[in-house]
Amino acid sequence: MNTRSAPSGLDARPESLSRFLHGLPGVDEVGVAGRAAGLATRSIKQDSKRWAIDTAISMVDLTTLEGADTPGKVRAICAKAMRPDPTDDSVPRVAAVCVYGDLVAVARETVGDAVHIAAVATAFPSGRASLEVKLHDTRDAVAAGADEIDMVIDRGAFLAGDYDLVYDEIVAVKAACGTAHLKVILETGELRTLDNVRRASWLAMLAGADFIKTSTGKVSPAATPEVTLVMLQAVRDFHVRTGRRIGVKAAGGIRTSKEAIRYLVLVNETVGDAWLTPDLFRFGASSLLNDLLLQRQRMASGHYSGPDYVTID
Repeated sequence: MNTRSAPSGLDARPESLSRFLHGLPGVDEVGVAGRAAGLATRSIKQDSKRWAIDTAISMVDLTTLEGADTPGKVRAICAKAMRPDPTDDSVPRVAAVCVYGDLVAVARETVGDAVHIAAVATAFPSGRASLEVKLHDTRDAVAAGADEIDMVIDRGAFLAGDYDLVYDEIVAVKAACGTAHLKVILETGELRTLDNVRRASWLAMLAGADFIKTSTGKVSPAATPEVTLVMLQAVRDFHVRTGRRIGVKAAGGIRTSKEAIRYLVLVNETVGDAWLTPDLFRFGASSLLNDLLLQRQRMASGHYSGPDYVTID
């Protein structure tokens, strides 16, 4: 059995993971839905909206995860990550570029140290491979220049109640990351209940995740306000217990500025403004950045530009 030094106020691995995880407070699904819907109606002032759009841009993990990805496409994505709007130097850079492991070296060569490079690993998106394969996948990506690893948990093992296996794999992948940060993808669309989302969040954090991430973007539903709220509540409670701040990444299906701003409100109202930074909250997205840029242009010029005024990803 793997062991880790215990964080303040909580053993890293309870004697019985099953007993601990099933002892967590149950999620009031009606209450969560009501809370998320209520926060979605919050309006923000124009100056705050400008700040929110720039903050959301800075939180984007600009992502391309297609079988048809080429080095040329990755270089184009990287150029956009570093300078999202070529006509406006005041637009912030995005947080990271997220690619498959075999394209990490291309991305790193293109961006240098300007933005983070995240690699999906551990048999993404299914997570169905041996631990040896998952660790090799992770080490290769880090050696190529990834400073963030997005791993997927074995949802089959989790749903079967084999929490020790899931925990041990996260611990092992975290070790293989070295100095790279580890984002653990829960694939919440396959976890079925919000209770499972809460348990998987705690399991990942106990095992050493730096971030917990909603989805691969390959399963529907992906990120939802309700799921993200439960994950934010988990990182808030974990921080109270341990003093450690864990990040949250909402990935998949977030396409508009309006949606992104609603998520920022959700973050602020649940965990506070300490999490309103790319170090602790991210959007996994491709098309979202374009809408944020169009809204930013509209606020600056007073009119809405068409999609031809941003690059196609």
